[in-house]
Amino acid sequence: MSMTSMVVLGLSIATVLLLLGAFWATMRQDRKGRSSAPPVEVEVVPIETPMPAPVSVVGHAGTDYADPRTIQVGDRIEVHGAPARVLGAVHVSWQGQEWTEYLLRDGARRLQWLSVEVRQGMSPGEPSHLEVLIWTEVPTQGMVPAKSMLIMEGMEFFPIERGTAAFRSEGNTGNPDRGLLDFADYRASDGRLLSFERIQGSGWTASYAQPLPPGSITIVTRAS
Repeated sequence: MSMTSMVVLGLSIATVLLLLGAFWATMRQDRKGRSSAPPVEVEVVPIETPMPAPVSVVGHAGTDYADPRTIQVGDRIEVHGAPARVLGAVHVSWQGQEWTEYLLRDGARRLQWLSVEVRQGMSPGEPSHLEVLIWTEVPTQGMVPAKSMLIMEGMEFFPIERGTAAFRSEGNTGNPDRGLLDFADYRASDGRLLSFERIQGSGWTASYAQPLPPGSITIVTRAS
């Protein structure tokens, strides 16, 4: 190898070494800058927990329709749009439970009972609810409420509750001012309710119950 070739080779190697050194220094500087750069402050916006969705309170009559618990003797009301007058009321109390049965007379002068009761929840923590029932009398043909299943008009009814309650009457009900009321309630497999009642000293009467949804009752005029 000639002297000239050796010089050229040496210069080439030196040039390559210089380029590699510069590249390495650049890489070290670049990594150093990324690792030591001050962290960027990101504004953390707290996330607000959404408010729970409003839940209608079972048993609360609300403000957009009449509360049947405020019905009074002498009021003129509508049940499903049909006019009726409240002739009287029977206030019943039994083992801490209280309910009111209103005697109604409709436009055809037929009599019907309307019961209003605040029912407690079936299990702990379950809210109470307002139970409003319209009762239609059925002929008993001398039947008495059995302590077991009974058959009424071909339907099997099973006992759910029975007892003797104290009552007081208001207005025109055909009942004494005060006394004791025997009752026996039954339920069919399709949910239909049947109730037997008697004022002690009188005979049994039986009625089917139809539950009324909120807003079914309108108070047209109040008793003067």
